Amino acid sequence: MSINLRQIEVFRSVMTTGSIRGASELLFVSQPAVSRLLSHTESRVGFALFERIKGRLYATPEAKKLFHEIERMYQGVQRVNELAQELAENREGILNIVSSPSIGQMMIPQAIAAFREDHPQVKLTFQYLGYVPLKERLLNHQADLGVTILPVDHPNLDVTPLAQGQLVCICPYNHPLSRLSTLTLADMRPYPLISYDRATPFGVILERMYEAADEALKSAIEVGSPQNACSLVQAGAGIALVDEFSVRNWPTHQLIVRPVVNAPVLQANLVHPRFDPLSTLAQRFVRVLRDLMQRQGFESPHDASHLPTAALAGAAH
Repeated sequence: MSINLRQIEVFRSVMTTGSIRGASELLFVSQPAVSRLLSHTESRVGFALFERIKGRLYATPEAKKLFHEIERMYQGVQRVNELAQELAENREGILNIVSSPSIGQMMIPQAIAAFREDHPQVKLTFQYLGYVPLKERLLNHQADLGVTILPVDHPNLDVTPLAQGQLVCICPYNHPLSRLSTLTLADMRPYPLISYDRATPFGVILERMYEAADEALKSAIEVGSPQNACSLVQAGAGIALVDEFSVRNWPTHQLIVRPVVNAPVLQANLVHPRFDPLSTLAQRFVRVLRDLMQRQGFESPHDASHLPTAALAGAAH
């Protein structure tokens, strides 16, 4: 049988305080009232919640599992209360942003700084995340918009192209490849390659690139992100193929960057929940980000005709 909120509250109080007395003090009710309600809860659920040994309560395994779910529920309620307070305190709005690391290390922070110049009263939250958690945040409506350079395909997410960049080769200073203006995969073959797990989106991109060139992809080191690759190249561990967005965030004097023949084009995309239209604040932020990308030399996508009407209107002003 089901239990009500009051029974859940009493059970949680006993679990957190460890005793009937502690629960009664926490809830400002008598100890007998807590004991009665706890006994009634056990009869309702059909199993013992506590073992009583020498006057002390010990939670049963079933109670511990139940408590875990109740804590998740309470965390959700707490998030609702925090959001309500934030909405009351930030009358001009809140904007929650997530991005992939390539865009998130410098470009999104720069856009946030520029955006806040005209919107100082708007509260912003920002995190750069891996591919899977970024999608989950958007699908769970825990973020208003996301920016990623990896393809996103989900029926509940809307994707809008923002800018384009290519995959490039990076190497340390004084590396033999630095003497060439443009590279082929064959040029890179003699040197240790820092690559990505083939099950990851970046790993798939590199594997397809090598297959198209009829070259064998041999990794000396595998990393989780282009940022990890940049760090290892800077340390002299090898060469790597990374996206232009990541390279633009790296100090230019620490790496040599060379274009690669037939390198794939990577597209920075705006992603947001399909059935939640972008707010006015979100559209303004996207306009700031788009302008920043253009000033940094990234090409605009060719399929701008597919942009949402609201985004096109924002870009025109």
